[in-house]
Amino acid sequence: MSDLFWLTDGQMARMAPFFPKSHGKPRVDDRRVLSGIIFIIRNGLRWRDAPTAYGPHKTLYSRWRRWSGKGIFARMMAGLAAEHGEEETVMIDATYLKAHRTATSMAGQKGGRGRLIGRTKGGMNTKLHAICDSQGRPLDLFITAGQVSDYIGARALLSGLPNVKWLLGDRGYDADWLREALQDKGIRACIPGRKQRKTPIKYDKRRYKRRSRIEIMFGRLKDWRRVATRYDRCPKIFLSA
Repeated sequence: MSDLFWLTDGQMARMAPFFPKSHGKPRVDDRRVLSGIIFIIRNGLRWRDAPTAYGPHKTLYSRWRRWSGKGIFARMMAGLAAEHGEEETVMIDATYLKAHRTATSMAGQKGGRGRLIGRTKGGMNTKLHAICDSQGRPLDLFITAGQVSDYIGARALLSGLPNVKWLLGDRGYDADWLREALQDKGIRACIPGRKQRKTPIKYDKRRYKRRSRIEIMFGRLKDWRRVATRYDRCPKIFLSA
């Protein structure tokens, strides 16, 4: 098939330092397996529907599940994001991800705990909180249940903020504690004040327009169908997508 996805030599070279060492029997071709995993996630396919060019679908699934459980994909993203070199501006925002019925089956107390899926006006959702740089590249991600406040995501992402000058956010992040925390880090907040505030908040409106880049980033992430729709019950497995 001409429309299959294959990782390039350059992409493999950047990811290779994060691969675990193989013990005993050598692993199946990393390029083939990882390319197949990306193809499945991008197109929202079932694992059994993987094209034969990527090898057995059980190999793809087991590799994805095993590396997700060990946090290898999370370390890979953190390592690649650390190379951003951003010194000026980062942005924060959150978006809803629709949870499929296969992820929302909450029967049983044991299986229903810790799935980070909540009921909102739009149904069962997960919320993805993100920090991105001035180019719209994701630097840090955090997921919560859909009904959780944006403040919770901001508090979780605050400690991992890079050493920059500005943080851009919408009115949902207008909180005195957040502004004070950013000031302690030497970061200036470009966040408009809520309408309920008695004293208007001054912010750089021209700089604030750049916040559209994080919206574009979310749009591109949701082009990956297994990201836009959550099929997996385990949040760690889902976040690996």
